[in-house]
Amino acid sequence: MVTPARPDDVVALYLTLLQRWNAQDAAGMARLFAPMGYVVGFDGSEIDGRDAIEAGMRDIFTHHKTGSYVGKVRSVRFVDGLAILRAVAGMAIAGQEDLNPELNTVQTLVASQDEGAWRVELFHNTPAALHGREGARDRLTTELREVWKTSRR
Repeated sequence: MVTPARPDDVVALYLTLLQRWNAQDAAGMARLFAPMGYVVGFDGSEIDGRDAIEAGMRDIFTHHKTGSYVGKVRSVRFVDGLAILRAVAGMAIAGQEDLNPELNTVQTLVASQDEGAWRVELFHNTPAALHGREGARDRLTTELREVWKTSRR
C-alpha cells in the first residue's frame, strides 16, 4: 500500500535515524532501512543490507565512543515513488557540549515506501570539509550550532 507522499514523513524518518544513532541503538537504526538498504559512512565505509547495517552499527557502538548528531533538512523531493532528502549535520564528540566543525557533514537519504512506511534505501554521509573555504565552514557551523542549541532545550 502506497500512502500519499508527505515531506514531513521523510523528515521524521531522517530525524529518527539520527536519534537512534545518538542512542546507540543499532537494531533500531537497522529497522529504519529497507531489506537491501545501503550506507556510506563518514569515513567512506560501505554497508549493504539491513542485517549488515545492524551488525556494522553494533560494532561501531561497541568499539567507539560515538558523538551525537544534530541535523538540518535542506530539502525533500519525490521522484518516481522515491523520496530524496538532503541535509547537513553537525556532531559533538562524546562528552563535549559543542559541535566539532571538523565533523560537519552533508547527508543524503533516499527512501521508498514499504507497506505504507518509509524505509531508507540509501544513507550517504559525506564530510563537509569545504577545503579552502573557511567562511563557508564557519557559516555552516554557526547554522548547525543554532539547531544544536534548540535541540538541547
